[in-house]
Amino acid sequence: MSQNTIRVNEIFGPTIQGEGALIGQPTVFVRTGGCDYRCSWCDTLHAVDSDYRDEWQPMTAESIMMQVEILSGAQPLMISLSGGNPAIQPLGYLIELGKRDGYRFALETQGSIARDWFSKLDVLTLSPKAPSSGMETDWQKLAECVEAAAPQTRTVMKVVIFDEQDYAYARDVASRYPDLPLFLQPGNHTPPAPGHENGAIDMTGIMHRMRWLVDRVTADRLYSATVLPQLHTLIWGNLRGV
Repeated sequence: MSQNTIRVNEIFGPTIQGEGALIGQPTVFVRTGGCDYRCSWCDTLHAVDSDYRDEWQPMTAESIMMQVEILSGAQPLMISLSGGNPAIQPLGYLIELGKRDGYRFALETQGSIARDWFSKLDVLTLSPKAPSSGMETDWQKLAECVEAAAPQTRTVMKVVIFDEQDYAYARDVASRYPDLPLFLQPGNHTPPAPGHENGAIDMTGIMHRMRWLVDRVTADRLYSATVLPQLHTLIWGNLRGV
């Protein structure tokens, strides 16, 4: 496999971005395969676990953009690069290629791998994983990701929260990066197993956590934070490709 080949789990859209700084904005998703984390509540195992690597298609940047252009009707919009951890993949040329035709690029990563092509992004969302994930944050690597983004790149922090320990972690992130916008969202504690995306979702539980999070943020006067739901979860539950 060429060093410039990108492992792609799925390409879909146009739909809307369901979370973070671009919530509600029309986008086409390019979801890559592979991840260096194994979060306990991962909702995209089909793009993470190597057991599903046979579903990840090796594609060139040109073939990816060809598919995006078909989906978008050749009208430039935001392209959301996600995963897994898309920072694993060689995405620099894809970004360069798409920008020639007026497309914009957003990427979300946990901040464990810094890439020089972060500086080519329009939006970089760093989503370090709170304690409930079972992962431990390497703060130095996260700092390297922040530094890799260009001054004109819109860099934001996003933390998924399930409990009080996660909330305390989010406050730590806010104190470490007071100049970066911080987005907080309640986690989905009923993620689907691959192939079972039509399964039931505990919407009542998710909304209970949403109300709890709003109350915690306002009571603590954490006014720098923006609290959002996972909009795609509210609309489509656990369905893929939307």
